[in-house]
Amino acid sequence: MTRRVQLGSGIEVTFTGGERFVADGSGDADATLVSHAHGDHYASGSAVVASELTAALLDARRDGAAPTAVDHPAVELFPAGHVAGSRAMRLTDPETGRRYLYTGDCSTRDRFHLDGFEPVDADVLILETTYGKPEYRFPSTEESAAAVRSWLAATTDRPVLLFGYALGRAQKLQRILADSPRERVFVTDAVADVSDVIERHCDVTFPGERYDDDVDLGPGDALVCSGSPRSPWVESLVEATGAVTAGFSGWAVDDSFVYRRGFDEGFVLTDHCDYDELLALVAAVDPEQVYTQHGFADEFATSVTSELGIPAQSLKKGQATLGDF
Repeated sequence: MTRRVQLGSGIEVTFTGGERFVADGSGDADATLVSHAHGDHYASGSAVVASELTAALLDARRDGAAPTAVDHPAVELFPAGHVAGSRAMRLTDPETGRRYLYTGDCSTRDRFHLDGFEPVDADVLILETTYGKPEYRFPSTEESAAAVRSWLAATTDRPVLLFGYALGRAQKLQRILADSPRERVFVTDAVADVSDVIERHCDVTFPGERYDDDVDLGPGDALVCSGSPRSPWVESLVEATGAVTAGFSGWAVDDSFVYRRGFDEGFVLTDHCDYDELLALVAAVDPEQVYTQHGFADEFATSVTSELGIPAQSLKKGQATLGDF
């Protein structure tokens, strides 16, 4: 039987004996793996290899039957440092002992309530490369948080709307606001639903009351929300209150970020590795082969080979890898 790694509806790994795994996707498989609870990483499946927190978050964020987190003897889970509950996965072929490490989205930085991903040994590394170009080098989390707090202190004469994914960035923003001069902190239902689940599973609390139409936002207030600043609801709220909007992302290293996304301010705050951290991760794993996917996959594969001397190639949808047969 042919062993292979390929990109289909998700990352597909086939062992020598024919056992097939699909990570962050759907389709026929002996086991479905889910690295974390962002919607684009879970398609379907009543039983998934994932952390219990990821299963609970999927239950809270989706309609329908909740998935159940299960174990698989060939799969080890490691905290990935991306969002609460996220896991990297090492799959070991029982016939050959060959180890495949799938990072999913990951971050090696310790920040706020999350520990960073600690790389583990593997023969084959399958790596997400969202920020896989040298221009994406980020300041420390402490520097970014200090810049946000300074801005929050300088704008207390107006309410602020802080935008981040309901799972991930939003919780970091809640933690930053806990040590800021903002008098009242509110969160939308989408954010509160996620934060409540994390609080029940982890030793952490996130400040913020649920926002509703009865709340009059005023100077000194902050609202953490997901979505777009260009949505009609946000535009009407800004018009009524004079609120300032801010976005948070690794893409904020580009000056065009605030204009493209429609924010008043932008700050570098991300749940992914930057370029240097990606290279350090590869070096720490020290695999025989690297496969890159998402973001600057082609560019980073070239960097891995030129900088570290490790064979690397980007995964193309529907194209089986040629070097792992």
